[in-house]
Amino acid sequence: MAVKLTKMQKKMNYDAKLSKLLDHYTQILVVGADNVGSNQLQNIRHGLRGDSIVLMGKNTMMKRTIRLHAEKTGNKDVLNLVPLLVGNVGLVFTKGDLKEVSDVVAKYKVAAPARVGLIAPIDVVVPPGSTGLDPSQTSFFQVLNIPTKINKGTVEIITPVELIQKGEKVGSSEAALLTKLGRKPFSYGLIVQYVYENGSVFTPEVLYLTEDDLVEKFAVGLSQVAAFSLAVSYPSLAAAPHMIVNGYKNVLSMAVATEYSFKHAEKAKEYLKDPSKFEAAAAPVSVGASSSGAPAAVEKEQKKEEPVESSEEEVGLMGLFD
Repeated sequence: MAVKLTKMQKKMNYDAKLSKLLDHYTQILVVGADNVGSNQLQNIRHGLRGDSIVLMGKNTMMKRTIRLHAEKTGNKDVLNLVPLLVGNVGLVFTKGDLKEVSDVVAKYKVAAPARVGLIAPIDVVVPPGSTGLDPSQTSFFQVLNIPTKINKGTVEIITPVELIQKGEKVGSSEAALLTKLGRKPFSYGLIVQYVYENGSVFTPEVLYLTEDDLVEKFAVGLSQVAAFSLAVSYPSLAAAPHMIVNGYKNVLSMAVATEYSFKHAEKAKEYLKDPSKFEAAAAPVSVGASSSGAPAAVEKEQKKEEPVESSEEEVGLMGLFD
């Protein structure tokens, strides 16, 4: 016969289990567990079996254990978990890849009906078409301002209807209608809210960043640093190339406007004194283009002449039989 544990013994066992997990795992997913049933949670545990452990419990107990563990071991990093334990949440301890574990957790979702009083996690839109209900149910649709018509003895919805918006509470009429239509618009499962890794806390979106995303964000930040440095005339590695180019332009413009000169400014001054040198530099390109175009022109002329010769021969042959 199994010995029934007291509340104190259960708390002590829970504290020991959570403390052991905090010692052995440095990666933790904080997951929301609203509307998740025990059978669904068991399936998630089975899917994560191997390198991950799901632990649920009261927030007050988890916070107390984490604080005591931090004082006992001196590991203050775990205290970053305390402010995240709000609402119906649990902890997923893992040694595997965080992105893969997050995908596995998100895979176990169960369709659920819209119950009265629930907060809609998504927009619910009823599509047009036959509902399969008899014409006596038209008054039900009229209450919800849903345009319908009778077609082949059944009620048919004419246009798409946005029945419930995300964040709204499900009313009794909406819940009854969705039940009559046999629809389960919502799906529930564990939702990853935060990721804890070696004391750092970040949102799950970070797990799905690619190298291209990181390069793009780095380029945007680099351009902002360069723009700020140029605006306040503060030298930085990002702005140094632009400052050097701008300084060279300023020195070159001073050399052109005055008699002062230096090696790289002499060529610019020569072009400004004798603009024909620009034409001389561009002439070989035009000559080459014309020379390359000459054979093509000759070929075109030959092609044009060939049909003329053939037509003259045909005329001469025709004259033999006159």
